[in-house]
Amino acid sequence: MGYRTIRHGWLSLAAALAGLLLPTQAQAWGFYAHTVTADIALENVTPQTRAEIARLLRAAPELGVPDCDLASLQDASVWPDCLRGEYWRWGHTFAWHYRTAPVCEAYDAQANCSGQNCILAQIERNQGLLADESLPDNVRLQALAFLVHFIGDVHMPLHSGDHEDRGGNDVTSDYGIVPGLNLHWIWDGPLAERAITSAEMPLVRRYSSEERAELGGGTPADWGRESWQTSRDFVYPEAFDRPPCDGVELPDETALTQEDILRAIPVSRRRVTQAGIRMAEYLDAAFVPGPLPEPERN
Repeated sequence: MGYRTIRHGWLSLAAALAGLLLPTQAQAWGFYAHTVTADIALENVTPQTRAEIARLLRAAPELGVPDCDLASLQDASVWPDCLRGEYWRWGHTFAWHYRTAPVCEAYDAQANCSGQNCILAQIERNQGLLADESLPDNVRLQALAFLVHFIGDVHMPLHSGDHEDRGGNDVTSDYGIVPGLNLHWIWDGPLAERAITSAEMPLVRRYSSEERAELGGGTPADWGRESWQTSRDFVYPEAFDRPPCDGVELPDETALTQEDILRAIPVSRRRVTQAGIRMAEYLDAAFVPGPLPEPERN
């Protein structure tokens, strides 16, 4: 069964029974959020970038992963998650999907990233590989898939913020009337989907230069810091109705009310939109020569 078939089945189920999926240890934004970030990016890149992406996608058979579709930028945005079916081959990449940092300690962009095994380093590394025209197309295509996926991941707050609970994976949480999910999975899937589908204006569109200036910019370290701060200042306080760093141990069970969900929707929607706009910037920088922001150095 191809990955596109799996994704389409998942989306149909989500549309009918949003939030009723069994919780798993999520490693990435749900399929829908990832593919929407890719669609936003594709609407906001240059025609040259769009043409180069289409050309590189023709090298997909050379990657030797026939069970994971890679025929579009949407496919690329979820391709690294499909690799989890072949741990023996791709297991070394699984730590690249996140770089959590304790929300009750000072943020350090260089911590927890030994040997470039974290999302911040891999965004920079794969952008560099994608931009290197001396490399074979299949190598650049693989870098493209990792790049777009990780730019999505780093914008999900709980891929950066942690309260000794594996980024919310160890916190059982109700989602409105739906019981028994976990906090990470909620922000990965049903909350992101509702944030996207309830937007007054479609998220997938060409953004004005003013909107792109307001939503874009920064480095992977900046984006990770934003997500970490969102976890510290919003996700955990909303989930537990108190600051996470007040010295009182947080429980391992909670519930998000409808009021909590409504307050979280614009936060989630902004992160999805920022991911798409910044993805467009990094793709254009790879295919249309120009400087990227300097990585943060501590």
